[in-house]
Amino acid sequence: MSGDFSTGVLSLDNFLHTALARAPQKFWWVIAGVLGILVLATAIGWVLHRRKPGPVIDNLNARVRAWWVMVGVLAACFLLGKVATLVLYGLLSFFALREFLTLTPTRRGDHLSLCLCFYVAIPLQYWLIGIDWYGLFVMCIPVFGFLLLPAVSALSGDTENFLERNTKVQWGLMLTVY
Repeated sequence: MSGDFSTGVLSLDNFLHTALARAPQKFWWVIAGVLGILVLATAIGWVLHRRKPGPVIDNLNARVRAWWVMVGVLAACFLLGKVATLVLYGLLSFFALREFLTLTPTRRGDHLSLCLCFYVAIPLQYWLIGIDWYGLFVMCIPVFGFLLLPAVSALSGDTENFLERNTKVQWGLMLTVY
């Protein structure tokens, strides 16, 4: 390959054409609707800021800007394909579970089961989705996760508030990953 990036498999034009052609029509309707709402919200925020600036309006405009970023990232991942979308959702699950568990009291005996949640359950769940193994995906966390996590936590020998701690970890896994 000569150094000319306008031809060949790696060209941006070729990639965009393939990605845009692959997207279903419903995707474009949803994106158009969401972008329309965001344009309207941005215009309202701009008008409100011009009329009477203040911290509440600044907060509104910051939230609308955050939605622009979220929609852009999500649309880009959808256009990049299934793997990019699964990686994005895996990362979102990781961060959501981390935030949930920072508010949940845990003890040293829970560390191994927490490592299993973060570094085994999340990647396994999204890998099963990626290979279209629906039968195992739907029962991986509710059955195997709920069986193995308390067992691993019990191996530590820490029985203080055992049921409460494990219930919160399991609920966090169901809420943020499943």
